[in-house]
Amino acid sequence: MNGLKMRRPSPALVVAMVALFVALGGTAGAVVVQAVPLAKRALVADNAKKLGGQTPAQVAALGAKAALTLSPAGARPASSAVGLVTTKTGTGQLAAGAGGSFTVVCDAGQKVLGGGYSSDQVVVGFDSYPSNETTWSFFLGNLNTGAAANVSLYATCLK
Repeated sequence: MNGLKMRRPSPALVVAMVALFVALGGTAGAVVVQAVPLAKRALVADNAKKLGGQTPAQVAALGAKAALTLSPAGARPASSAVGLVTTKTGTGQLAAGAGGSFTVVCDAGQKVLGGGYSSDQVVVGFDSYPSNETTWSFFLGNLNTGAAANVSLYATCLK
């Protein structure tokens, strides 16, 4: 069988390849070895300048002190919405296997935000919506054909 024989590379080719890889690897290694410490020093120097040489605990203490100094004195409510939201309730009853409409109306000057219901029987809500700015409406159905359902209705109102 006359096939092509693999020849060994010449010594000159081997020396040239080794020199190429050393040259490429040496330059890249030198750049990384020199650049990484320089970058770390620059980062630390920038952060130290920004913080004035203070530790994280000292910076946190300054922030807490500034918050106490700049905030108004006296007690504050837990939330700005405290006292603005109220819940109006209503009750109703659905006959066994029947459906019915219900409404819950917010007090004068309030607007309705949402509504919901609960029941002592298996009741399905077919419709639940704001019928105007102050009223939440429901259409509910009692799936229990053997007993009436007592329904509690809720509307969330904004003062």
